Amino acid sequence: MPTATVIIPALNEEGNIPTLIAEILAVDPTSLPVTITEVIVVDNGSTDATAERARAAGARVVPEPTPGYGRACHTGLLAATTDLVVFMDGDRSEVPAEMGLVAGPVAAGAADLGIGSRVRGHAEPGALSPQQRVGNRVATLVMRPLYGVAITDLGPYRCMRRETLLGLGMTERTYGWPVEMIARVAQSGLRIAEVPVTCRRRGSGVSKVSGNLRASVKTAYRILAVIVGVRRERGRTA
Repeated sequence: MPTATVIIPALNEEGNIPTLIAEILAVDPTSLPVTITEVIVVDNGSTDATAERARAAGARVVPEPTPGYGRACHTGLLAATTDLVVFMDGDRSEVPAEMGLVAGPVAAGAADLGIGSRVRGHAEPGALSPQQRVGNRVATLVMRPLYGVAITDLGPYRCMRRETLLGLGMTERTYGWPVEMIARVAQSGLRIAEVPVTCRRRGSGVSKVSGNLRASVKTAYRILAVIVGVRRERGRTA
């Protein structure tokens, strides 16, 4: 089976990281289409005990002091050495036992990008804020005519072959990283498999985006800017 690294970008998630890593390590390997060889937690400048608790739980901690969700994801990607990489957030909203659903299509060669859709799956009450639902809806509707992709969610639960992702030439280093990935995959003629997954309420703490209206608006603006920007970039090079 192909090997895979789980990459978790994290900022001040000391209350969630130990439980999340324990859940990942407890997944029955016979239920997975990949062999998980490592869990990497990218500490994106935490001021709490995120790094220490991640190490104690069995993860490799890679520091990325410069703020930025996409920057943390990219740092984790560079640190990984496996065939595949699986991304999930550090707030424990993803269910590690469902990893096979997201990684399966990629491991089987049926898709180049696997995305877990919280919209098509089951979201616990309060797991997705109204602004998250509206933002998802707007972004996916805008992407459909521009990129020809019929997806329902920009969810963080993802899987790709490491070399394929590196070859996309990703440049976004903020919260536009997930949407840039989809845009570049679509423009490259690669295949996307969207599968329904469960979305849990975050274990502890407050979301850096959905927990703050100003941050939510700023993130939504950035996501739309990336969607349009990648398309314009393609037009300039065509």
